[in-house]
Amino acid sequence: MEALSAATANAVAASGGDDAFSVVRLDTRDADDHASCLQHWRQRYDQLSAGAFAGKFGEFWFDNIQIFRERTNQVVHEIGYAWEGSRTVGVPVEVDGNGWYCGEACTLDSLITLRGGDELDYRTPRVHDVVAVTTDARMFNDYAARVEHRDIEAEMGKRRVLAATPEQVSTLRSFLLTVMASLEATPALLRHAQTRKGLEQAIYGSLIAAINEASDSGSRCTGAGRGRQQIVDRAREYMRAHIDEPITVADLCTELKVSRRTLQYSFQDILNLNPVSFLRAMRLNGVRRALKNAAYGQESVADIAARWGFWHLSHFAADYKMMFGELPSDTLRHAVQPHPASAFPVA
Repeated sequence: MEALSAATANAVAASGGDDAFSVVRLDTRDADDHASCLQHWRQRYDQLSAGAFAGKFGEFWFDNIQIFRERTNQVVHEIGYAWEGSRTVGVPVEVDGNGWYCGEACTLDSLITLRGGDELDYRTPRVHDVVAVTTDARMFNDYAARVEHRDIEAEMGKRRVLAATPEQVSTLRSFLLTVMASLEATPALLRHAQTRKGLEQAIYGSLIAAINEASDSGSRCTGAGRGRQQIVDRAREYMRAHIDEPITVADLCTELKVSRRTLQYSFQDILNLNPVSFLRAMRLNGVRRALKNAAYGQESVADIAARWGFWHLSHFAADYKMMFGELPSDTLRHAVQPHPASAFPVA
């Protein structure tokens, strides 16, 4: 155990000593050692199948989010507890056969959850690869109430396997894997508060979208007619007043006291554009202004993009080029003529 503790400490230190986030990446050769990888969880893993154990573990922790992926190659009985006051939601990435999660069968299409203080009891398949998010339950529920007008904690309750379609599970899986891959490539983006805020809200939104709710038939009528125009007008007024800030859809929902769905319908009906696209365009313009005004050698494209809440650099670069007909590095290079090579190469 002592060797693993040292490895974990080294992995966290690799984040650059920044208190805003931590990074852990480990390869393990023992089930007990693997159980101790996950920060602030109390766990014990017992290996049940014969053969040499091999595990891989990666974790990013920032603000209220602990996102991690772990892979094991033996049947393991996992028991333990997540940190108090938390809520975990996870999706399998690869399984060899079915697992048994807290008394229920767990397959590739399962959406599993655990509440802080409840006991984890999981007999994994022989090959088990899972990606999951653990977050502060109160913050998650507050976001769901403000933005989606849902009591997500009441909906999940004490359930361990959540109702979701294979398509919902697949969408969440793909999103979380994209987040992990992006952070593994550029963990320093987490130094920027707006990146962390945007990621947290995107993760919360994706988790909520994967959890089925009761039928909402007729909900589209709640903001009909003049009410939708007023919502769009108020949203645009708020945006103009905060033009230099990377506003998010969640910010608008909170300010206007409407659900994401109502905001979506209002923008779609009045502007024929969804609010996400509208805000992305505003943020892209904010980045462009910042790039054009950048002082030579002071900031990179990655830093400026992160300041405006863009955490996936390749998607950002593609969106930027589609919007303005040039790469962000070209805009920066034109602004700081002396040395074209100083621009951050976002392709």
